[in-house]
Amino acid sequence: MKTLVQVVPTLPPGVDGLGDYSLYLAQKLKQDWHINTRFVVGDPNWHGKPKIGDFSVMAVPERSAKSLGILLEDTAQILLQYSGYGYAQRGCPNWLAKGLKTWQQQGGYLVTFFHELYAYDHGPPWSSSFWYFPLQKRVARRLVQLSDRTLTSKQAYAQRLQALHPALKSPILSLPVFSTIGEPPDLTPLNQRRRRMIVFGHRNSRTLAYERDFAQLERVCQALEITEIEDIGVPLDFPLPFVNGVAVRPWGVLDAGKISALMQDAIAGFLSTPPPAYLAKSTIFAAYCAHGLIPVLTLPQQQPEDHLTTMQHYWHAHPEQEGLSFNRGNAIAHQAHRWYQDHSLSKTAKIIAYLFNGI
Repeated sequence: MKTLVQVVPTLPPGVDGLGDYSLYLAQKLKQDWHINTRFVVGDPNWHGKPKIGDFSVMAVPERSAKSLGILLEDTAQILLQYSGYGYAQRGCPNWLAKGLKTWQQQGGYLVTFFHELYAYDHGPPWSSSFWYFPLQKRVARRLVQLSDRTLTSKQAYAQRLQALHPALKSPILSLPVFSTIGEPPDLTPLNQRRRRMIVFGHRNSRTLAYERDFAQLERVCQALEITEIEDIGVPLDFPLPFVNGVAVRPWGVLDAGKISALMQDAIAGFLSTPPPAYLAKSTIFAAYCAHGLIPVLTLPQQQPEDHLTTMQHYWHAHPEQEGLSFNRGNAIAHQAHRWYQDHSLSKTAKIIAYLFNGI
C-alpha cells in the first residue's frame, strides 16, 4: 500500500477544521484508493496520541527546518495542508518552506493545498497584517515554486497563486472544501422533515446571528414556519433568545454523527459568516449543502464566485428581498446540493489520489 505524509497545522484533540478535513481525507484515500497516510503535525505543543485511528502521528519537537527534515526522512510524497497562521504566529512559516526545500532536493514529490494565502486584503499601517503581508506572500511564493502540483479552495485564490509563479506549467486546481460532518447518501425530501432551523458554527458567527442578524433570523423562520431551532457549537456567553416565540435549543459541541442526524431532519441552516465570496472554503456551508438544507446567508454578494449565485444556491436574508417561501427554498436546497457533488469527499479523494498515482 502506498503511503504519503500529510503535513498539517494540528489534529484532534486540537480544535481546528483543517485537522478534521485532513483526517476525513486520509480515511477516504485509504478506503477508496489504498493510500495510507502518516501525519506530521507542525505544532510542537500538540499533545495528541501517536496514533489516530489507522494513522500514525508525530509532531515536530520545534518549528525548525531541521526538526521537520528529521520527521520527513525516507518520505517520498507529501501533501501539505497549508494555512500560514497554523504554522507560525504571524503567518510566516519560513521554517516550513526551508525544511520542505531541503527535503525536495532529495527527489520528493510535493502537493500543496492552500486553505489560506496571505494577508492580501491587509489592514491599515498600524495593523500587524500590514507589516507581515510581504513576508507571508514570500513564503506562499516559495511554496508554489516548490510544489509539483498546487490546489486551493477558491478560484480567486488560484488566480493569485498563479500570479506568484507565472511560469507554472501545471494549472492550479480550485477545489471547494467538503463537509466534515458527513454526507448522507439518501436525503429525506424537505417536505417530509421537521420545520427545523440549524444555527451551527463558530461562536462569533452564531453571536452575530442572535444579535446583528436577529431580525433576518426572525423573518426567515417566520417564512418557513420554523418550530425548532438548534444551536450547535461552543456555548455562547449570553442567554439564547426566543425567535418568534420559539426557544433556541443549545446543544453545545457535538460529534459529527449527532450533528448530521439533526441536519438530516431540518430544512434550513443559518449562516452570518463568512461573506459569500468565501463560501467555497466554509465547511459549515458545505455541511448545509451536503445535507440538502436551504442555506440562509445575511451578507450581500458582490458578484458570483466559485459557481455560487445568490438566490440560486443560497438565500440572502436581506430586508429588501422578497420573502422566502418553502417552494423557493426547496429549489435552492436542490441547487446547493447539486453544486456540492463536484467536490464531495469522494471526488476530492479521487483528485488527490490521481495527483499522487499519476506521477
